[in-house]
Amino acid sequence: MNLELAGQVALVTGASHGLGRAIALSLAAEGVKVGVNYHRNPERAEAVVAEIGERFGGVAAGIRGDIAVEADVLGMFDQLEASLGTAGVLVNNAAVCPVGPITELAEAEFNRAFQVNMTGTFLCCREFVRRLKAMGRAGRIVTISSQAAFRGSQSGKSAYDASKGALIAFTVSLARELAADGFGVNCVAPGLMDTEMLATTLATRRAEYEARVPLRRLADLAEVADVVTFLASPRAGYMTGATVDVSGGLAMH
Repeated sequence: MNLELAGQVALVTGASHGLGRAIALSLAAEGVKVGVNYHRNPERAEAVVAEIGERFGGVAAGIRGDIAVEADVLGMFDQLEASLGTAGVLVNNAAVCPVGPITELAEAEFNRAFQVNMTGTFLCCREFVRRLKAMGRAGRIVTISSQAAFRGSQSGKSAYDASKGALIAFTVSLARELAADGFGVNCVAPGLMDTEMLATTLATRRAEYEARVPLRRLADLAEVADVVTFLASPRAGYMTGATVDVSGGLAMH
């Protein structure tokens, strides 16, 4: 299927590693010019940019910025426009996950999770929509939530889980607000993935985690990324306000 994405420009937040990197590669494979957002590690971002060029002959650029800081978000979109053009696709992937029992979790850690995961997504969406509306254009937004938004965690990730639940509500609200303007706003809720966030746990408990999943395995990051790419495309044009479970059967409804 031709996803009709070739030539589009996308900004993917937190794209220098993990799921964000996989999303950047999946979009690039469809001919999208990708802004690879990073905060602290330009070397990893440039490695993704180089990989896009080597594997797909694609165009990409590292885009520095902390999405939790309003001035940085404005600068990210300025950088993107100067290097690749105006984004027609925004993928909100960047997130932080403080870990600890509620009795030990500092207020600052809880607030940081919401500032990055929720407020950062809001800031990116606001700037994305402002710029496209000023040009008389519409675009597509995909936000990354988690099955933890529905199921919670037993490992002290209450701040992360709550912020991911907030993202689902935000997706629905924004989709309703922007539908008449032609924007598509959707969410992906992955299940268990082999990422840095789970690396320590999986080192000793992989079999236990895999047994929880009806498909009996963790997701390959590309499997989740390809769903994001579809939602970012015109082929998903009649979808908005949806949360798509990519969970190996953890969620069946």
